[in-house]
Amino acid sequence: MTTSNKSYKKAFYFLTSLFFLWGFITVLVDSLIPRIRELFTLTYFQAGLVQFAFFGAYFLLSIPAGFLLARIGYKKGIILGLSTMAVGCLLFYPAASYRVFGIFMLAYFVLAGGMTILQVAANPYVSVLGSEEGASSRLNLSQAFNSLGTAIAPAFGAVLILSDKVKSTKEIEQLSDTAKESYLLAEATAVQTPFLGIAGFILVLAIVFLFVRLPRLLEKIPEGGYRGLLKNKSLMMGATAIFLYVGAEVAIGSYLVNYFLDMELFAVIENNLLMKGIAETLLNTSISEVDNKAIVGAFVTFYWSGAMIGRFLGAYLTKILSPAKVLAGFAFGALVLVLLSMSTTGIVAMWSILGVGLFNSIMFPTIFTLAIAKLGDLKPQASGILCTMIVGGAIVPPVYGLVTDYLGFKLAFVVVLLCYGYILYYGYRKEKERLNFRRSVI
Repeated sequence: MTTSNKSYKKAFYFLTSLFFLWGFITVLVDSLIPRIRELFTLTYFQAGLVQFAFFGAYFLLSIPAGFLLARIGYKKGIILGLSTMAVGCLLFYPAASYRVFGIFMLAYFVLAGGMTILQVAANPYVSVLGSEEGASSRLNLSQAFNSLGTAIAPAFGAVLILSDKVKSTKEIEQLSDTAKESYLLAEATAVQTPFLGIAGFILVLAIVFLFVRLPRLLEKIPEGGYRGLLKNKSLMMGATAIFLYVGAEVAIGSYLVNYFLDMELFAVIENNLLMKGIAETLLNTSISEVDNKAIVGAFVTFYWSGAMIGRFLGAYLTKILSPAKVLAGFAFGALVLVLLSMSTTGIVAMWSILGVGLFNSIMFPTIFTLAIAKLGDLKPQASGILCTMIVGGAIVPPVYGLVTDYLGFKLAFVVVLLCYGYILYYGYRKEKERLNFRRSVI
């Protein structure tokens, strides 16, 4: 093994740890929502603004992050991203102490801003740690560990943040002034302690990266940057595909519980011995003791865990097959499953839509590497454009919800069918380009 290969492997391992970290923290922060709603006495609308802070950071900061990385380099960019995340975590302390929702939103925006810098830096950097042909495989593997972080974070959130009962606003109002102050202090501590620990861990990781020797890649600052990229048809098609992929994935995930309730699947689960057993295992209690939302909601874990399994599988498939062909195949699989769910009811409709998570898995890393292929030193700026398109997660779901209001869940799936249809077209087009290039070389 050459010295270059060894340094590339070492860098890959360190970068993959970052993918795990931001996946873990992204979902862990979601565990805060039940607490902050009571801590700050919020409406559900205000609590929902947390997600807009997250997607807003990607929308506002991705392109500036790409511009910055092209000037300070990847290593400094990674350290800056980690430091920014640590500052965001530390801001949770005064937010909880003073119970000011604005400070909390600032904390989450700063935290998401740090993750944005890491996303913009890590995705293209992993793609160039080896051959261009293996870029999709490497990024799928790194993203698989991101999904692993999102899969285990809820358990940690339950223990660290939600281990005791969160009182409702009505219950808090019934407490005496002394008991109320004591309860709110305990609530603040429950938020502060884990995030102080996370901030400390992130700072240690930033110090580690300070001494890690990363291969000097994508260090040259090209002329014309964004102006040229915005005219690059292949990149802009990839950016559109990222927008639609994130939008479709979040739209399905956000409305699964409501979709299952609309089909009254809780009754189907109660009368099916196997399904009932799965639900009670996931809930760790009898389904007779929980709300219908919890019964159907327990199965949503299969949607997100499918993404993790699919990415590990995708890391192998994109190594032995053309990434564009794999992308087209997975987009076609998602289309078939959505159509199956639209045209059926009961258990078939449920498992077919849950199975879409598996086919979503490879889309982001594969689209990303296909879009930035052959862009050379423009990859940092291209990464900024692509990460900006993650804002699709804030736009497509409301569109899906609006169509649902008028036409119902089944027909609203036409929105996500259009998204996957475009991704199928993008994969087909990139595969056709690859084959035409091979023929021209031969």
